[in-house]
Amino acid sequence: MRVSEVLRTCLRGPVASVVFAALTSGCMSFDGLDEPVTLATHVADWRDQVIYQVLVDRFANGDTSNDYNIAPAAPARWHGGDWAGLESKLDYLDELGITSIWISPVYRNVDTDAEVDGYHGYWPQDFTAPNPHFGDVMALRSLVKEAHRRGISIIIDVVTNHIGQLFYYDINLNGHADDQVRGSGEQSPVVHINEYDPDFDPRGIQSETSLGEAGPAPIIFNHEPVSNHMPPEPAVLQRAEMYNRRGRTVNFDDPDQLLHGDFPGGLKDLDTTRCEVKQAMVDSYARWVELTDVDGFRIDTIKHVDREFWRFFAQKVRQRLAAKGKTNFFMFGEAFDGRPELVGAYTKSELPSQDQLARENECVSDGRQITGDQLDGVFHFPQYFQAIRDVFRDGQSTDRIEKLWSERTQHYGLEPNELGTGLAPVRTLVNFIDNHDVPRFLFQGDKAGLGIALLFIMTEEGLPCVYYGTEQEYRGGNDPANREDMQLSGFETTGGTFQLVQTLTRLRKQHVALRRGDQAVVWASSRTGDEEDAGVFAYERAGGDAGDSYALVVINANPNHTASPAYNGAPMKVSQPGGTVLVDVLGNKTAPVGTKYVVGSGGTVTIALPPKTGALLVPEAQK
Repeated sequence: MRVSEVLRTCLRGPVASVVFAALTSGCMSFDGLDEPVTLATHVADWRDQVIYQVLVDRFANGDTSNDYNIAPAAPARWHGGDWAGLESKLDYLDELGITSIWISPVYRNVDTDAEVDGYHGYWPQDFTAPNPHFGDVMALRSLVKEAHRRGISIIIDVVTNHIGQLFYYDINLNGHADDQVRGSGEQSPVVHINEYDPDFDPRGIQSETSLGEAGPAPIIFNHEPVSNHMPPEPAVLQRAEMYNRRGRTVNFDDPDQLLHGDFPGGLKDLDTTRCEVKQAMVDSYARWVELTDVDGFRIDTIKHVDREFWRFFAQKVRQRLAAKGKTNFFMFGEAFDGRPELVGAYTKSELPSQDQLARENECVSDGRQITGDQLDGVFHFPQYFQAIRDVFRDGQSTDRIEKLWSERTQHYGLEPNELGTGLAPVRTLVNFIDNHDVPRFLFQGDKAGLGIALLFIMTEEGLPCVYYGTEQEYRGGNDPANREDMQLSGFETTGGTFQLVQTLTRLRKQHVALRRGDQAVVWASSRTGDEEDAGVFAYERAGGDAGDSYALVVINANPNHTASPAYNGAPMKVSQPGGTVLVDVLGNKTAPVGTKYVVGSGGTVTIALPPKTGALLVPEAQK
């Protein structure tokens, strides 16, 4: 019996609804497997990592036996990528300089819905079984083991906010799903009601008869094996009270809808304040680590989940894994939002009121009380909007980056989480250029802008994250156009952007200041016209845990003219002493690799950069 079948056989039997007993019973021991998994810590310092995001279905097809219902020519259908295919391309990623791979969700998903497939993984159906399109548990284990052998860590994507469209609200109490239009338009308003996805009602979705409202609408789970619209697993999630049942969010600015509404498209919102839901998520996802030895979680839609959930989930996962030998486990979240005060709030260790804390601790069964700790990091979406889009794509002023950076200590956690990465979250923000939820940079930007954006994320504080296909200069627009097939690229390694990423990952590895040094802005400009410094941004990386390593990054984001970090006769000043020889280890079209710049007696550096280029300067002795 394949391991995926063992999982389903074991976990679809009777399950204790609260404590999730099957997940920790002998049924899950997997005795007899050739390769039992021993958990270990594979990352010494997450600041040393370069993350590469992969949508598994779109990367490489290594096992044609799981190619069912694929339609490679249709952008929103299954294309056949799997874990075996990704494993077969580890040489390619190793050559690129990738040290960590973030893969799409591993659990069993809704297969297809309204002629759109769940290839992405964000429509959970069974949190306890592997996605059969990608392989079984042994295939996932093999990928992780081979990645670890090469010094590459694996991060899996997780969803805790919702399940897929697995039930409907029986509003008219007729026992089947309806799509209705009610009202005459004269005596009564015309109303469209889809029982799979009704509009938000703060009272909860109500049932109605010809006589009027009849109380909360019951929910009815589907049983459609062909499309995998089946009751969710674990079985505790088959209870109506595990969901908020208020219908589809129509106004994301309404806090009630943001937290408690179904995600548009019928994704049913879990009540993440309930102890049963909290424990089910901890048990499900911790068990995936125990089965495969993966190294971290990227967590979807965190701002749509009650804050108390993150305290419980993050702390209990860390505690459970640490007891089994897995420490330094990295958990970072995605809040698709440009407000740093909102995004950063999920990284701060802050205790709620005493009454709230007492209520949260009612969910604790192991005696270890809840503290204020939350996530280890977040996607730096505020920087995506203010730097990647506004500056490197659209040519706006660089002082907005300086302002964003200057406020980091106000918005992000300043102390490491207990049993976490050992690093303050403000040090481990995940910096990205684009991803599966936004258009690719080259959809509206140009190759030169992409180049300086790559230089930026590879040299600033935090963890760089490269979306698959960026190195192949993919340029798709909004979803699903930005989820192209990687194998169509031929995995070429001779292109200019591939070689730039390869160079930047090598330099990042070579110069510890680029990974562990403190960060200080030495030039930013409010000007975007013909001024000599319009578009210039420069920063130093030094100090901290970097020893005597030093780096100076200078970027000209101006699309129209050569620019310098100087204005009205005042040149840029750096922390290096006068006479220090700095060498450009990157080079550009007018100044080749090895070009030297001597620091003046007052700490000044003079450099001129062509439009949309950059320089990476290090002391000559460190080149």
